[in-house]
Amino acid sequence: MSYHGHVSLWNGRVGVWLESANHGPAAVSGTTVRLRFSVALAPGATLPPSCSRTAPSVVQCGTGPMHAAGTGAQFALDVPVVGTPAQVTVDIGTAWNGGLSDPNPANDTHRVLVLATSDPYTF
Repeated sequence: MSYHGHVSLWNGRVGVWLESANHGPAAVSGTTVRLRFSVALAPGATLPPSCSRTAPSVVQCGTGPMHAAGTGAQFALDVPVVGTPAQVTVDIGTAWNGGLSDPNPANDTHRVLVLATSDPYTF
């Protein structure tokens, strides 16, 4: 599994745009990506249908099935956070990989420091 995209922070809102990919060697029936924020999301934040909030600062999203060497889900979050932080750290990683062995687990985790400039920070 690998994840690519970008994160932005502006006016107390954080945006995450993410695409998942499976680099093989086998197809997966589905995976779950975990987004852990250094600040809590505002209560009642609206999430995409494939995502759920599992803690005040954690969101998990299902990526759906993927062929070997294929792409999975693309999704976007645009959610308010508690307060108006000057920066946020977002940890992105696999929470569940369909029970398969991952030959390169280093490419499925990222830590992104995002400043409140509205600029996209790529991972």
